[in-house]
Amino acid sequence: MLHTTTLEPSWQKALSEEFDKPYMKELKVFLEEQTAEQKEILPETPFWFNALNSTPLDQVKVVILGQDPYPTAGHAHGLAFSVMPEVKPLPKSLQNINRELYDDLGIDNSHTGYLQPWAKQGVLLLNDVLTVEAGKSNAHKGKGWEMFTRSVIEMINEKCEHVVFILWGNYAQKKGASIDQERHFVIKSPHPSPLSAYRGFYGSKPFSRTNDYLRSHGISEIDWQI
Repeated sequence: MLHTTTLEPSWQKALSEEFDKPYMKELKVFLEEQTAEQKEILPETPFWFNALNSTPLDQVKVVILGQDPYPTAGHAHGLAFSVMPEVKPLPKSLQNINRELYDDLGIDNSHTGYLQPWAKQGVLLLNDVLTVEAGKSNAHKGKGWEMFTRSVIEMINEKCEHVVFILWGNYAQKKGASIDQERHFVIKSPHPSPLSAYRGFYGSKPFSRTNDYLRSHGISEIDWQI
């Protein structure tokens, strides 16, 4: 269920040792127990590592950190904030992300919440926890995924140059506290959720600031239009 062979080669090489650590073995047992108890795990197994498989380590330009997958069946597919193409209406946070994108760059993505095209361009849409029990937000919190995704961030921090880290909300900002800000660019703002978007997420212009930074370092910009 959890094995490096499910990973894109660059990530498999970088993270192979993680799969032999005690926390990962404990996580594997937990997920197997959940499956044996016939609890529905989201997203479906092939999508657990979709963020890493969609954005190889040597192609990471931007990291957007989320918390855990959507707990509604048919929504999550392994990319933070993203939903499957047929999902309507969009989750509120995603609606607010699209609103800020329009205000920032005049790009209207309100027709979709499927962010896979961003991932293919080098935007790592990484949740802190990669699985959840259907209908129960944060059900897999504290089971080991956080240590794995911390290693992912450490690898990017150490092995990549001039990556933009977009940290929305206190949770993501704590997760990214150790990022080398002389080597990378960190954008912080409140979370795009309806509870906090008006406290500084709107008007934070993360999309144009990201492209300005990438362009200034000779890196191709992200085409945010979907």
